[in-house]
Amino acid sequence: MLNITDKFVDYLFEKTEKINDGIVKKANACRSDYMAVTEAGAVKNKSKWGILFSHLPAGKAEVIGTDIKTDAKTAALVNGFNAHSLELDDGQRFAMMHLGASIISAINAAQNEFGFSDDSYLKGIVLGYEAACRVAIAMQPSHKNLGYHTAGTCGTIGCAVGAAFALGMDKKQLKRVLTVAAGSSAGMLEIQEQGSELKPYNIGRSAMDGLTAAYMGLTDYDSPDDMLGGERGFFKIFSDLFDENKLLSKQDYFEIERIYVKPYASCRHSHSAVEAAIKIHDEIDVKNIETILVETYKLGVKGHDHTNIQGVASAKLSTPYSVATGLLYGRADLSVFEPLNNAIVELAQKVKVVELPELTAECPNKRIAIVTVTMSSGEKIQKRVDYAKGEPENPMTEEDMRQKKLLLEEYIKYIKKEV
Repeated sequence: MLNITDKFVDYLFEKTEKINDGIVKKANACRSDYMAVTEAGAVKNKSKWGILFSHLPAGKAEVIGTDIKTDAKTAALVNGFNAHSLELDDGQRFAMMHLGASIISAINAAQNEFGFSDDSYLKGIVLGYEAACRVAIAMQPSHKNLGYHTAGTCGTIGCAVGAAFALGMDKKQLKRVLTVAAGSSAGMLEIQEQGSELKPYNIGRSAMDGLTAAYMGLTDYDSPDDMLGGERGFFKIFSDLFDENKLLSKQDYFEIERIYVKPYASCRHSHSAVEAAIKIHDEIDVKNIETILVETYKLGVKGHDHTNIQGVASAKLSTPYSVATGLLYGRADLSVFEPLNNAIVELAQKVKVVELPELTAECPNKRIAIVTVTMSSGEKIQKRVDYAKGEPENPMTEEDMRQKKLLLEEYIKYIKKEV
């Protein structure tokens, strides 16, 4: 009888037979968005890498947004970190994780080093997203509630699987890759607390370790029978509740079709509230705001309800700050987060974020937020958003994506001018 790891390997190989031109086009769009976001993140972070960049070994793998080429694993680490640092990388609400920042970083570095085809590159993206999402969905929300950062844990598996398929590995090799990736998986949400700037490390590290795991597929070492489902395996260690059907059930869609693309430069948990605030912007005079109430789902509250803003990274995780940007300026792009804006910080003090149980019950099918602004006159203005811009139910248009890229190009010019 096949165990869970063997079944998952079979599932992934069966899925490869169903990749069509539309799915390849989606993967290419993910890559294009990733490249634009990563280049901007690289320009922002250039001075932060400090001494490390002066000691990098020479290699074939590009550090995107620089003229540096180094070994693939280091490039994956740096690119993954840079891709996530602006909070504009893609993800998926069902898996509760970011995807492209780590997975594409790993595949891009592997291609630089091994030189496989563009078709293989895009196939790797599709299967990397599929693996990461399926593993995460099978454990959520238990996994996150235990304090794990899914982009670091399940992301490692996605990176490894994506690189393995891009490199053309067979089933035996993929099982070895999955085994090593599961054993390498790590990432705690505590890394993003207070004024920390190290949240993207979990993403960069998952790209680096996932790529290392993929390279182990090219060796001849034997694997344990069931690293995913064994008594001391991945699912037992990383969750209180695991659903095998969610891991292996055959669906007509690919998980890459269910991702979101981010128009706003804040944590995705704030986006429905931000969009509601933007809709309210034109209807009010912010000087007359008395209170602001954000009602949302449980996972959108903890870690995102703070009004003590301890830097840019803290602001991007703060729903109060993010909502205040929408109310004040009618937008939530990078310009209202970097540098911090005192007027936004002041307005954020009036924002209260609370759980509404009926909205929690809708999650993850919907990530709903209801924003109610009470004016000094007693008037209340309320807006509700069920699907924030960028979700598959409310997708960004080609023009939206073009505008996002243009804004990132303007941001790069601004940063270079400042430096």
